[in-house]
Amino acid sequence: MHSSTGVVDARGLVDKFWSMVQKINTGGVAAGHEKTVEAAAIILDAGGNAWDAALAAMAAACVVEPVLASLGGGGFMLAQAAENPANPVLYDFFAHTPKKPRPADEVDFYPVIADFGTAQQEFHVGAGSVAVPGMVAGMDAIHADLGTIPMATILEPAISLAKKETAISPFQSYLFGVVSGIYDQCPESLACFGSPGGGLAKSGDLLTNPDLAVTFEALVQSGARYFYEGDIARKIEAFSRDHGGHVSLEDLAEYEVVRRKPLSIEYGGATVLTNPAPSTGGVLIGFGLQLLDHVRADNHDVSELDLVRVMEATNHARLESGLTMLESGAYGTLRDDAFLSRYRDDILAHPESFRGTTHISVIDATGNAATVTLSNGEGCGRMLPGTGYMLNNMLGEEDINPRGFHNWPTDTRMCSMMAPSLIAHADGRLTALGSGGSNRIRTAILQVIRNLVDAEMGLASAIDAPRMHSENGKLAVEGFFPEATMAALSAQMGDLTVWPEKNMYFGGVHAVTHSKSKKMEAVGDFRRGGAARVI
Repeated sequence: MHSSTGVVDARGLVDKFWSMVQKINTGGVAAGHEKTVEAAAIILDAGGNAWDAALAAMAAACVVEPVLASLGGGGFMLAQAAENPANPVLYDFFAHTPKKPRPADEVDFYPVIADFGTAQQEFHVGAGSVAVPGMVAGMDAIHADLGTIPMATILEPAISLAKKETAISPFQSYLFGVVSGIYDQCPESLACFGSPGGGLAKSGDLLTNPDLAVTFEALVQSGARYFYEGDIARKIEAFSRDHGGHVSLEDLAEYEVVRRKPLSIEYGGATVLTNPAPSTGGVLIGFGLQLLDHVRADNHDVSELDLVRVMEATNHARLESGLTMLESGAYGTLRDDAFLSRYRDDILAHPESFRGTTHISVIDATGNAATVTLSNGEGCGRMLPGTGYMLNNMLGEEDINPRGFHNWPTDTRMCSMMAPSLIAHADGRLTALGSGGSNRIRTAILQVIRNLVDAEMGLASAIDAPRMHSENGKLAVEGFFPEATMAALSAQMGDLTVWPEKNMYFGGVHAVTHSKSKKMEAVGDFRRGGAARVI
């Protein structure tokens, strides 16, 4: 996202939203909203583990971060148990394409312009943009595998938030402004997210969402079957049938959470775990780390110029065209056919979504870790009646429709740039991290890993450090690098855009570190309204 509007507000709230504490206690949480963090903290205080707390945060995010997280969307969680660190699991509960596309002339599907202030972007919404959601199935699977306290307890913070008046944060208000053309198009959406003064909710407005509270309460009573085979499933099917969508009862009943083995990369004495294929973000981070490790071996130092070359070498478009590391020309001796083969075989056949995202990181006192990235796209433009949430618009991504809209691969798990990650440091520390930021997720995480491992920065400094993003020969830079570095970058790239402040465009890395002595450090990135707490 390209505007500085939201960042001006967020930067002024650094002290409030960006808390970093080091002490021995019961856990650490970092996320995109203080109420999301609070929900996780409540569950940790109640004796829940990291995964219980992450589930509570996921539900709370649906209330207080509704543009980015929804029961109608999906995401990924990377989970690692302290007692069994050799067997981490990546839970893929992202969106899935429907089995039977509706004829194009019957589909509700239309463009909407999102205004970022300094730039505009076209999204596509309508019932025909909705893919099969995985959020509820993911929460159910994670709880069944890893949960230790009842789902009723886990969802209580979110239910309470939905019932009582909760103030809209500056960052969420900014997002409503960006996607106003999606959220102000139906009376139900305005009734849920509208400002008393007119239009969509503004910073400080107090909102309730009683319908969402009822939905959560029904999920407590009936579980995921209520969503995929019961009343909610029938509502989604009717919504699709009546408004020109594709999702059927069969699509919902047959949705499955996929448990994957995380991608593992050795870098600078640390082990990085991240989202594997078919999603692209982790694979691209893996490429980048391999290239950086090659630089470290030759030069013992990774400069900003090296980072730019690596970003270009791992550019999504270059990989799609089939170039190898050797052919990219960045570092002529590195070639990893196994990585490239996996990219070609496991990713390119899957439709990919570059959409709005939020992230949650939790580590408990034992060292159990959960790192979760969520997305609802931007929302389809219509509320699902009586439920308090909006379904996703994942099928509205132009990039997944190279043969024209409505020609996506059927019955296929969509992939994403989302890359929830873990770093097992050489000294025994464990860091859970991830980012929002669409296509900038991969470069945001790559830079924070470099800051932590190579520069040996503390977590707060690693996240606060200025960032850049290079793609297709164009470099965007936060203008806080030393003058000599800026001059060298300009000379190398030519096409250089300098941002006058640290901006949400460059991602929002929310992270928690747990040391062997059980000290916690938690940081929420102010670029995206981040909050953090050690409990």
